[in-house]
Amino acid sequence: MLRFFYVILADLHHAYKVPKMGYYARHPEKYSEQFRYDYAKHCMRIMKKRGRITTEAHGMENLPKENGYVMFANHQGKYDAIGIMDAHEKPCSVVMDDAKSHVPLIKQFIDLTNGKRMKLNDIRQASQVIKEVTEEVEEGRRFIVFPAGGYKHRNGNFVDPFKPGSFKSAMKAKAPIVPVALFDSWKVFDLWSLRMVHTKVFFLRPLYYEEYKDMTSRQICTLIYDRICKAVEYAKDQPELAVLQ
Repeated sequence: MLRFFYVILADLHHAYKVPKMGYYARHPEKYSEQFRYDYAKHCMRIMKKRGRITTEAHGMENLPKENGYVMFANHQGKYDAIGIMDAHEKPCSVVMDDAKSHVPLIKQFIDLTNGKRMKLNDIRQASQVIKEVTEEVEEGRRFIVFPAGGYKHRNGNFVDPFKPGSFKSAMKAKAPIVPVALFDSWKVFDLWSLRMVHTKVFFLRPLYYEEYKDMTSRQICTLIYDRICKAVEYAKDQPELAVLQ
């Protein structure tokens, strides 16, 4: 968390951007989704530069060119969604744990990108969020979901088990499922250091509805989990193989 606090303190002269993010988020009738997304990325890049964070992205050509889809990624820490969005050109958003979404900066970031807050211990509310994500994906929006549901500190690139129910929104929307493998993302805020840190994001080949329509959520979960695990294994020394998983 040292880097997190350092970035906040070092960027106090940019503090005016926080209420600005809130203002843009509250007025979608005046500011388009692309505008709000671009502003969120602008703020992300200021944070990355101050925090000495670089992210190397692979496989952007694998992203579907049209319509909505859901990206499913291994979860390593607070930087994960930022790393993915920084490499993702079109507007996308994230589904995250409600309990962790009200921290300053994170709150404005979620609001600005029209993210979804899920109460993990409230089945009715979680079901409503899945319904909303399904409907918005059908309308062409793109979301990031972390099917592990959480992460352990000092992750060390271990891929936590996925929850099959996390794939329901994509399945109901009959949308492409895009596996995303994150490597060294945990180092950004979990190492007690300010040394430069380099992370990697891999957008893997999508799984289309025609391919999974006869599969159960558990079978899909296992398939995506295995592909992400293999990508993480290759990520350090053979990124060209990682993106092919």
